[in-house]
Amino acid sequence: MRAGAWGIGRYLPEKIVTNFDLEKTMDTSDEWIRTRTGIEERRFADEDVDTSDMAYGAAVKALDDAGVSAEELDMILVATVTPDQPFPSVACMLQEKLGAKKAAAMDLSAACAGFMYGMITGKQFIENGGYKHVLVVGVEKLTKITNWDDRNTAVLFGDGAGAMVLGPVSGDRGILSFELGADGTGAEHLYQGPDGLVMNGREVFKFAVRQMGESSVNVIEKAGLTKEDVDYLIPHQANIRIMESARQRLELPIEKMSKTVNKYGNTSAASIPISLVEDIENGKVKDDDLLVMVGFGGGLTWGAIALRWGK
Repeated sequence: MRAGAWGIGRYLPEKIVTNFDLEKTMDTSDEWIRTRTGIEERRFADEDVDTSDMAYGAAVKALDDAGVSAEELDMILVATVTPDQPFPSVACMLQEKLGAKKAAAMDLSAACAGFMYGMITGKQFIENGGYKHVLVVGVEKLTKITNWDDRNTAVLFGDGAGAMVLGPVSGDRGILSFELGADGTGAEHLYQGPDGLVMNGREVFKFAVRQMGESSVNVIEKAGLTKEDVDYLIPHQANIRIMESARQRLELPIEKMSKTVNKYGNTSAASIPISLVEDIENGKVKDDDLLVMVGFGGGLTWGAIALRWGK
């Protein structure tokens, strides 16, 4: 038995904040942001919409796409570093909102690599026969921990949620291989301080460029495949230059890489599932395609997955 994706969904706040909007409130410019990050706009959640609300919006769509009821869920895993409150977990709050009465529930904290950690955790429960349906959600309300006085980080982040229902899949579909990692010695380069997010951009950039490429190649090799077998790359949407480095390492044409960073900015744990939904809706991902998903984040953490799409 192999675990794979049964259904996906996402939630994006309605409020669009462009680079030109940010020009009015801080010392920055559209040209400066676009050339360094590839970001043109992002979504901000309203004050009365919290992390669990966005998680619910994405989860409902993923369950509907999977044809699975909330009552059938065995486990809910939520990857986030911006919970509504320290406890109870967002996963428990989501369980109540969904009415998933028999589901175990917990949060995972691995920053922007969180969705990869969530998928691999869910994979274990399915493949050992313990559970059949696991809901994995990546969700962040980063606007509530953004330091608006730091123009280098304030322009990067957005809010949103993405969700996936994992279950046993047929044939050679599903999660073929994975890699998870962490380097706590790099914790000082990306963390939440008293005033909000703090990032040493230069060090994070160097780490991400190296790790995204290495991890992508590693999961392909672990799956017994080659770069030529890859149909589509879905990197964490943090910075177009980092994403491009991973694409070039895999020797993929530009049309085979997901790109939503321009529209949604960096949504941390939510970025990969948000992008995947868009790529499927646009016909870029089809059944039996080999996908490489790869992310990195504070911790420092990283994760990558080789996934054969389809039930």
